[in-house]
Amino acid sequence: MLKDFAEYIVFDLFVMERGARLSGALEFFIYDTLKIFLLLSVVIFIISVIRSYFSPERTRKLLSHKKEFIGNGLAAGLGVVTPFCSCSAVPLFIGFIEAGVPLGVTFSFLIASPMVNEIAVVLLWGLLGWKLTTLYIFTGLIVAILSGIIIGRLKLEKWVEGYVYTIQTGQSIDAPALTFRQRLQLANDNTLDILKKIWLYIVIAIGIGGFIHGYVPEDFLVKYAGPDNLLAVPLAVILGVPLYSSAAGIIPIVSALISKGLAVGTVLAFMMAVTALSLPEMIILHKVIKLPLLAVFAGIMTASIIIVGYLFNSIL
Repeated sequence: MLKDFAEYIVFDLFVMERGARLSGALEFFIYDTLKIFLLLSVVIFIISVIRSYFSPERTRKLLSHKKEFIGNGLAAGLGVVTPFCSCSAVPLFIGFIEAGVPLGVTFSFLIASPMVNEIAVVLLWGLLGWKLTTLYIFTGLIVAILSGIIIGRLKLEKWVEGYVYTIQTGQSIDAPALTFRQRLQLANDNTLDILKKIWLYIVIAIGIGGFIHGYVPEDFLVKYAGPDNLLAVPLAVILGVPLYSSAAGIIPIVSALISKGLAVGTVLAFMMAVTALSLPEMIILHKVIKLPLLAVFAGIMTASIIIVGYLFNSIL
C-alpha cells in the first residue's frame, strides 16, 4: 500500500518518467520515509512502555555483583533491550563504575546499547529481511561481549578518570510505581519527543539513501568497495567514524548501499562504525576515560568490526 502510494505521487501526480534517475530516487525517498516513520512510531511506543519498567539505575543494580563472563553476556543483552544514546554515555559510565560493575562489563553494555538498537532491528527486518537482521544482532552481541572481556582482562581501571570512582550517584534507584495508564501516556510523550528530535536526521539519511539509489551507478560501488577490493571493509570503517547517527538513522543508507551491490559484510562494518565507533561518541567518552583507554577501546572495536566485515564477506 505504501509503495503504491509512493508510485502514485511520483508517476501519476507528478507525471514523472518511469526508469529515470530522479523519479527512482524520489520514489525511494517517499516510500522509505513513510515506511520508516510508521515503523518508528509503533516500535518506539512499544519499547517506551517496556523501558518504563527498566531504568538505567535498575540495570546497574542487576549487573553489580555478577562474574565477569556472565556479566558481559548479561550486559550486552541488556544493552539491546535498554538502549541509551551517546549523550547518556557519561552518566551511565559513572553509574556503572560507582555501583561496582566491572570495567569490561560496563563496556559490553556501552557497545551493545547503540550498536544493537531494538529500533534498528525492527527497521532492518522490514527493509532487509530476517537473515541480515539475525546476522546484525549476532555480530553486534559477539563484538560487545568479546570487546568487554578483552578490556576487562587488560585491567585498565587506572585509565579511568579519578573522579568517576569518588562521585556519589545517590541511593534511590527505582522510580515511583506507575499505573499502566501513566506508562502509556509516558510512552506517547516519549514517542513524540524522540520523533521531534530525530526526524530531520532520518529524512536526511533517507535523502542520502535516495540519492545513492537513484544516481550512484552500481559499478561505482562495486569497483571501489566490492568483494574484489581487499580494502573495502577498512575503508567503510574509516568513512563511518566521522559520521554521527543512530542505527535507525543509518539504515536507509545501508538499504540503498546493499541494493547497489555492496557486500553485506562491508555494509555491516560501515553501520557498526557509525553507531559504535563514531567520533562524537569518542569525544563524549573522553570525559570519563583517559586517552590510553580510549585508544585501546577504539583499537579493539576497529579490529573487531573489520574482522566481522571480512568474515561475512567471505561467507555471503
